[in-house]
Amino acid sequence: MAAALIGIVVIVVLITVVKLHPFLGLTVGSILVGAIAGRPLADILVSYTKGVGDTVASVGTLIALGAMFGKLLADSGGADQIVDTIVSHSTTRTLPWAMALIGAIIGLPMFFEIGLVLVIPVVFLVAQRTQQSIIALGIPALAGLSAMHGFVPPHPGPLTAVGLLNADLGLTLGLGILVAIPAIIVSGPLFARVAARWVDVPAPSSFEAPEPRKNRPSFPVTLGTVLLPVVLMLGKTVADAISPDAKGPVATGLDFIGTPLVALLLSVLVAMLTLGRGGGMSRDEIMSTVEKGLPPIAGIVFIVAAGGGFKQTLIDTGIAEVVASWVQDSGFSILLLAWLVAVFIRVATGSATVATVTAAGIIAPIAAQQGTTEVSLLVLAIGAGSLFFSHVNDAGFWLVKEYFGLTVGQTIKTWSLMETVLSVTGLVTVLGVGLVI
Repeated sequence: MAAALIGIVVIVVLITVVKLHPFLGLTVGSILVGAIAGRPLADILVSYTKGVGDTVASVGTLIALGAMFGKLLADSGGADQIVDTIVSHSTTRTLPWAMALIGAIIGLPMFFEIGLVLVIPVVFLVAQRTQQSIIALGIPALAGLSAMHGFVPPHPGPLTAVGLLNADLGLTLGLGILVAIPAIIVSGPLFARVAARWVDVPAPSSFEAPEPRKNRPSFPVTLGTVLLPVVLMLGKTVADAISPDAKGPVATGLDFIGTPLVALLLSVLVAMLTLGRGGGMSRDEIMSTVEKGLPPIAGIVFIVAAGGGFKQTLIDTGIAEVVASWVQDSGFSILLLAWLVAVFIRVATGSATVATVTAAGIIAPIAAQQGTTEVSLLVLAIGAGSLFFSHVNDAGFWLVKEYFGLTVGQTIKTWSLMETVLSVTGLVTVLGVGLVI
């Protein structure tokens, strides 16, 4: 137990004080944990490399495919099509709700930073045309983006937690969407009403949105393509739930195409046609877009991999079993504990991904003794904790501050509190779902 606590403290100090890259911090922390536990150094390295390899094989490939899919959505004009269609069918009163929906749809296949870059010009343009506060429109959009980032695979955080806890991806995806809906509503349109009173940021006097692509895929085609991986993965879960022992060709086919790797691979290939060719992109442009989707996620893949190494070190040293035993004897809520661990690491390091990876590694042995639904809820509790109170040590904090032209204090009153409301609402929903099912 002491070794695990020391390892976590070392990881936090290395990342926050020494400013070491999270990949290096997690690697050093893993080795230190094994050494304190008395494991031979050679065995520590074997555990660490096994964890890294298993995680890259199961999670790294999915993150790469997700990045390609998101890049195709952005470059083809599909994201612009979603935004324009939803905004054009909204009234002034319903615009905050429409912005939350836009954030959620765009956030489903895209990483937070990419989605933010796409949504900000829309927030400015709509605020200018309707003379509404940037906060009133921007907070709902940010809530939609952030909720997808924390709760719904194939985003790196929840996807990694699914892999480390051996959760059912389809079930976690379905429950993640269920948890995200009330979290977005409370932290988005509802909280935005309060935040807009605290921080009054008027619409920009003049703003010109970037010129969209002339040829864009249609809204139904774009939306169908975005939802394709979700449908495929949920289809596998539904088929397994209806007839878990079925061995027929239909059941076997659904099981195969609903496997995360196959579902995302098929979705990328389909997107190359529906979004790429549908958006008037040439073959060379499509291939270039797919290629450009990979470099930005290299750092995330290595952080996730190091988290897998940390988890395997905890398991092989026997520390994980000690932690699991302590939790069971304490009578403490496992879901609340998972959330608190993620909250601590999130606030300390500023990284939602590091918080998710580290918390999942600690909770993994406890998850091994839970049922399928409980494990999926653990993933979501960790995801909720990883979103808690973004502040000055989080890159997302500064992105929002600069894009919206806020002061540090204004960013805390709006963005930071929105993330906290999102996190707490997510936890409450997860606990509620846990009581019902």
